[in-house]
Amino acid sequence: MFATPAYAQAAGGGTAEGLIGFLPIILIFVIMYFLMIRPQQKKVKQHRAMVEALRRGDQVVTSGGLIGKITRVGDDEVEVELGQNMRVRVVRNTIAQVVSKTEPAQS
Repeated sequence: MFATPAYAQAAGGGTAEGLIGFLPIILIFVIMYFLMIRPQQKKVKQHRAMVEALRRGDQVVTSGGLIGKITRVGDDEVEVELGQNMRVRVVRNTIAQVVSKTEPAQS
């Protein structure tokens, strides 16, 4: 019915024990940040810089796998020539990679 003095002293948890209990959770979040979140942010930043640097004459690959040469650059979209007299408009953010950077074509 009554608690012994030794049991009562052990049950009154301290702040150090509480922090030690949260330490594994904190470590998991730190590891997730360095292994998952930070590299993804770096990749997004590089893609944004690549899309902003697009210019006429660059050969690009879209996220759909189409390969073509940029003929016109707009604010939100670019015109890509896939073949002879075959041009399509593509949203800038769907450009996956630039195959070759060339000097801008003369108009």
